[in-house]
Amino acid sequence: MIAARQLTKLFHDKKRGPIHAVDNVSFVCHPGRVFGLLGVNGAGKTTCLRLLATLLIPTSGDATVAGFQIVTQPDQVRAHIGFLSTSTALYARLTARELVEYFGRLHGLTEKLLSQRLDNLFTVLDMHEFRDRRCDQLSTGMKQKVSIARTLVHDPPVMIFDEPTHGLDILTARAVVAFIRDCRTRGKTVIFSTHNMSEMEKLCDTIAIIHRGKLMAQGTLPELRDRAGCQDLEDIFVKVVEENP
Repeated sequence: MIAARQLTKLFHDKKRGPIHAVDNVSFVCHPGRVFGLLGVNGAGKTTCLRLLATLLIPTSGDATVAGFQIVTQPDQVRAHIGFLSTSTALYARLTARELVEYFGRLHGLTEKLLSQRLDNLFTVLDMHEFRDRRCDQLSTGMKQKVSIARTLVHDPPVMIFDEPTHGLDILTARAVVAFIRDCRTRGKTVIFSTHNMSEMEKLCDTIAIIHRGKLMAQGTLPELRDRAGCQDLEDIFVKVVEENP
């Protein structure tokens, strides 16, 4: 699982001074559940997920991911997570198959297991048609599928999704949503960030509203409805943010 404890990230800006991108954030994500971070652009969602993925070092606080501490055991954390965002950052001159193979080998998979994983992923994600095309020749949706395959090739127990459907067409976005559901069904620990209310309602077992680096509220959708006294998630979000200026 994922457990964040008073996680804080402070940036220093010459003009604005200290900026608390993530401010004393604590939460727990359990296996077989989807934990959603809901917030506007700049709320701290991406910074929080990058801290969990060990891409950033926290200013204070800590978190454990799959039983490993992000500060003292970053290599073990990275070996147990898959991190997916809208920035696919694929190697342009490699084919889809070559790129996924490359990352599988980085994770130490044997050639036999890697071949099995590739065939399964390319079938599930419907990638066989373009498996031998270079990444710079792929559409945005195809690139995101390659990124998903790369993320999953070592079958990690923890999945971190940073606005993975942003900028995608509706069919590709639906495929990504279905993929996240499948991760939950297979018992993976999933944390998911978005500012899309519909996706949050469809996917998340627990919703955490983050604003200006702080977690303002968290709970199941029925719990948030009871606390806010309204049914629509957008109305709940606005009320929580306005009550905590």
